Amino acid sequence: MRESLKDYPVVVECRVNWGDMDAFQHVNNAMYFRYLENARIVYGEKIRIAERMKTEGLGPILKWTECKYIRPLAYPDTALVGTRSMSLEDGELKSGYIVFSEAQEAVVAVGTSIGVFYDYKNRRRADFPEDIVERIEMLEGKPLPRRHDPEYKL
Repeated sequence: MRESLKDYPVVVECRVNWGDMDAFQHVNNAMYFRYLENARIVYGEKIRIAERMKTEGLGPILKWTECKYIRPLAYPDTALVGTRSMSLEDGELKSGYIVFSEAQEAVVAVGTSIGVFYDYKNRRRADFPEDIVERIEMLEGKPLPRRHDPEYKL
């Protein structure tokens, strides 16, 4: 079943800790968002998405995220979390995630997020830099589907 990870250019190993579980003896739903975040951060490091933060005050910000739980995850286990960029629409980068349990040899969750580029100094949205899109395409090994709607309003 590890083949389910093959379409994800970044896969991060997340150890399931005893403290990740709740009173119902499975990983608490909030922890899945931490696992997705771990994968998102590693992906961002690979495409150097935060390098403008120091010089220009521009960087990524998470607009929205969701997670669909398929099977419970419990200690002890290792979750393999894959992430990929799916599309860039109106300056919003849509990413997909998969969470695979090594102990169960099965997918236990899938997720989606939308991120935008943000001007932290002026507290407003910024254009998604083309050089970062190019790095995403290099990492993904294919063009990133894009759509721009000139009528789009913040």
